[in-house]
Amino acid sequence: MSGFPVMTGKKKGSKNASQIEREEFNLALIEPAAFVLLREIAEYLQSQPVKAYVVGGFVRDALLGRETADIDLAVTGDALEIALGLAEALKGTYVLLDSENRVGRVVLASEIPDDRQSTIDISTVTSNLEDDLARRDFAIDAMALDLKELVAGGAVANLIDPHKGRDDLDRGVMRSISEENLSADPVRLLRAVRLAVELGFRIEQKTGKQIRRYADLLAQVPGERVREELIRLFTVSRGGQFLFDLDDLGLLTVLIPELTVTKGVEQPAEHHWDVFKHSVMTVSAVDYLLHQGVWEYPQDDILKVTPWSEECARHFEKPVAGGSSRRTLLKLAALLHDIAKPQTRAIDSKGRMRFLGHSEEGAEIVSHILERLRFSTRETKLVAGVVKYHLRPTQMGQPPSHRAIYRYFRDAGDAGVDILYLSLADHLATRGPGLIPANWRQHTDVVRYVLDEHYKQEKITLPPKLVDGNDLMNIFGLKPGPRLGELLEMVKEAHVTGELTNREEALQYIHNVLTEGKK
Repeated sequence: MSGFPVMTGKKKGSKNASQIEREEFNLALIEPAAFVLLREIAEYLQSQPVKAYVVGGFVRDALLGRETADIDLAVTGDALEIALGLAEALKGTYVLLDSENRVGRVVLASEIPDDRQSTIDISTVTSNLEDDLARRDFAIDAMALDLKELVAGGAVANLIDPHKGRDDLDRGVMRSISEENLSADPVRLLRAVRLAVELGFRIEQKTGKQIRRYADLLAQVPGERVREELIRLFTVSRGGQFLFDLDDLGLLTVLIPELTVTKGVEQPAEHHWDVFKHSVMTVSAVDYLLHQGVWEYPQDDILKVTPWSEECARHFEKPVAGGSSRRTLLKLAALLHDIAKPQTRAIDSKGRMRFLGHSEEGAEIVSHILERLRFSTRETKLVAGVVKYHLRPTQMGQPPSHRAIYRYFRDAGDAGVDILYLSLADHLATRGPGLIPANWRQHTDVVRYVLDEHYKQEKITLPPKLVDGNDLMNIFGLKPGPRLGELLEMVKEAHVTGELTNREEALQYIHNVLTEGKK
């Protein structure tokens, strides 16, 4: 497996794996706030006849110098009872994760910077720690530390590492502990890619073969578990390369079978790639335009002429639901924006290739995909809206009229800004290395103009309405119904676009429409 890129940077305080002490675990690797929390957990467990171990991702991330707000514990007692009591002691929230395998979670406000929530996942050691570690997915997540020893006051602790996970950290390798462990819980197949992308690791060749062998099992995983892994994948700023990696491992089209038919679908001459590759490259282009990734066909003025501001940056980092942000969901929309092109492809009477209606039909397909994967209603509506209207920015004219801009944002709703940037990413991923600078500048000029006018129009809509439904019924004798709503929308549009400025003008406008059909 060769697709996973090398990390280009590390968080402040991170260490190169090759510089880590190999014989012992240095407690200085643990963040102070996290260490305080570990002590509080140990104090709570003092009165209970159980052994507790810090395991999994916490140990891995500490060794890599990565910040983490999450702690994984394995205990020799009933994890659910312990989690319930710990949640009460720490004034946190108890969450049942798995009643059959006795796994509970404690969620609490973290003392780690940035107001992140901290989670403590507690599992039950069914026989002994070594057997428990042997049932885990990857060697880098099968290391443990004795909690009591960890907080005893020494400078180091013994690292329990029966599967040589520390060696894999040194080498930057994802290696499964056993083939059976992967097939027992197929979400681990997806997790392998997600961790490799997050850490900048490569998947060991044997493990890659195992993933391909069991890829079809991923279809059995509940949608909400798949969604969680996908959101985390799309959060990483690595462009669309991870999608090619997922596809190479046979996972992508198991997750989203609707993508299968996009492979090899030809497009008009201006397109550098077929529909599938274009879709993946659009994800990379989104990351690049949102200042989070790189574009492999750079030109000096691509970002220089693209509109960007602190306001835009804040917009795309806004949370939507369940760990997703607008940036994350825009990348998902980028992958799916042409999902309906295969079934709408046709050649017109002049020999031109057309995909009429693919955006509208694509929005319906996207809604079904996201519902299947248990995305929230809000997430689904946003992504489907971006797909439905992704062609509108290039259909408004140059420059667009005030009325066209108003109608665009009226129809697109709160997805309007997101769609503008998808249209730019679509442009980059259409031309690829054949990008024409003059056409790009023209496109970015339109997007900048639409954004500026939109923000002006937003301010105009703040004053009270010029007229309301009661005015139309009392003055013009109209009855409640669709016509009333149409007239009020016409007045609002004319007000926002500057054609009407006061009540008298609005009433005259309505009078003209009703008596003469004039606007």
